Amino acid sequence: MDRANIFHISQHNKKRGKLLTLRKFFKAKRNQQVEVYFSIGTESHYKQGKVSTVGRDFVMLTNLKERVWIPYTVIESANIVYGIPTFSNTHQHYLYDNNLRAKLLRQFGETVSKRDNLKQQFFEETLQTNLNTWKDTWVNIWFDEKVKKLGKISSSEENLTITMLGKKEEIAFEEINYIETIRWFSLFSYGFKHYKNKRTAT
Repeated sequence: MDRANIFHISQHNKKRGKLLTLRKFFKAKRNQQVEVYFSIGTESHYKQGKVSTVGRDFVMLTNLKERVWIPYTVIESANIVYGIPTFSNTHQHYLYDNNLRAKLLRQFGETVSKRDNLKQQFFEETLQTNLNTWKDTWVNIWFDEKVKKLGKISSSEENLTITMLGKKEEIAFEEINYIETIRWFSLFSYGFKHYKNKRTAT
């Protein structure tokens, strides 16, 4: 019945049907390895990683090197990784202790807000609300295949605010095509190049 409903929605609204299909797929593969094909501008890209967070309008993947945020609007397709076995959804194997059960019944909001895994179970975060929990994280943000911004997440309210060398810049969420965390070595290299160019100019 669920599949039939998604198919019916897709016939009348392809954009909405695609979003629901992707969300359902990633929820079923939470904490498992997937491969995602997506586009930034006119260029196609590929990313493989573990499904860490499934939001209302994005998915977060993690691997040994980085953490990435991919909006559903740029995703072309998503699959399980060939050669890696699939497992049943992790929520089927949760151990519910009486203490947690009592807290959920009596202090639902406070209990859920303190645990990311519970927030993902009960609420569908948007990219905006999720990035708000990653303040002071250094990221690269892609707008298209040629334009990207580097900075530290400062706030995530009406727009995403990043800080770089003491300067703040606001970015509209609808302009974001892809976000990835930056490794310290890459950040150091960027700072060294900026310092070198500044000295050359003077």
